[in-house]
Amino acid sequence: MKARLRTVRLELAEPLRISRSVMTVRDAVWLSVEHDGVTGHGEAVSSVYYGLDADTLVRLITAVGVERFPDPESALESLPSGAAPPAVTAAVESALLDLAGKRAGVPVHRLLGTEASFGVATARTIGITPLTHAAAAARRLAASGFEVLKVKAGSPDPEDDVERVRVVRDAAPRARLLLDPNGAWSRAQAERLLPRFAALGVEAVEQPLPPGDPDTLAALAERSPLPVVADEDAVGLDDVRRLAGRVHGVNVKLAKCGGVRAARRIAELIEGSGTELMLGCLTASTLGLAPAVHLADRARWADLDGHLLLAHDPWRGIGGTDGVVRPSGLPGLGVQEVTAHEDVA
Repeated sequence: MKARLRTVRLELAEPLRISRSVMTVRDAVWLSVEHDGVTGHGEAVSSVYYGLDADTLVRLITAVGVERFPDPESALESLPSGAAPPAVTAAVESALLDLAGKRAGVPVHRLLGTEASFGVATARTIGITPLTHAAAAARRLAASGFEVLKVKAGSPDPEDDVERVRVVRDAAPRARLLLDPNGAWSRAQAERLLPRFAALGVEAVEQPLPPGDPDTLAALAERSPLPVVADEDAVGLDDVRRLAGRVHGVNVKLAKCGGVRAARRIAELIEGSGTELMLGCLTASTLGLAPAVHLADRARWADLDGHLLLAHDPWRGIGGTDGVVRPSGLPGLGVQEVTAHEDVA
């Protein structure tokens, strides 16, 4: 097999502010693996939170050495877990799955055991933004077909968060609402605020407390008036094992847990525990989102809108602009790079 790497810059359509940062751009590293004239693709994106810049990603993906394997199937069987950061493993696995699916002539979800085509409603994120902007975004998204809106929280003044949810609720009264403070609240703040958000119809809250104390998060979940979903406290299988049955959900991101197969192991672990699966993502292109879309029929909540936050998405094939992500039905990941003369919107 032959491998090739490209680094590209992904610009967001508008700044995305969350409790700990503001993002305007993200670097992506694309891995292409070719065998017998067929090419599979995967993407890893830079992350300040996980300490991965583009140069580091290139170095670590190169170190995996997929070229030493005779074919993608043997590479997938031998791909070590834990030998590289999860984002690197996920990107390499993505390229190999894309290649294996194309060689077999089937979409990746069929390789994973899902025969039928499907579409899944995805949440669409509204950042920490002025109230008028949040309301306008909610109206626009609801009119476009989005049934689930995720509102970021963690403003210096919690009343700002409450009012933002209130105006989003008024602007999109039929939408399901998720809330994500990204670990911004103390336990005392969360206990004061969660009843108010529950009264506004919020369906679930992600990681209300700072990560690092899963027992406290579980204790909050036990008393919370709305479901609590662990995100930053649920990185991999061991974290989820400690939280299964103690929180209402876990947000599984492929770049966080190590790819599709790791996510499937987590889904199997929590089955029947009372903890449900959320599939999340980082801001990335369609190529980066596609592997999770092939798993999305297994999730209670899908938050797979990272490609929709971009000014221009250089890949296509999973939809989403109408509020529903879906595999294209083409072999492999079913995505295609947009050429320079095409409309990339």
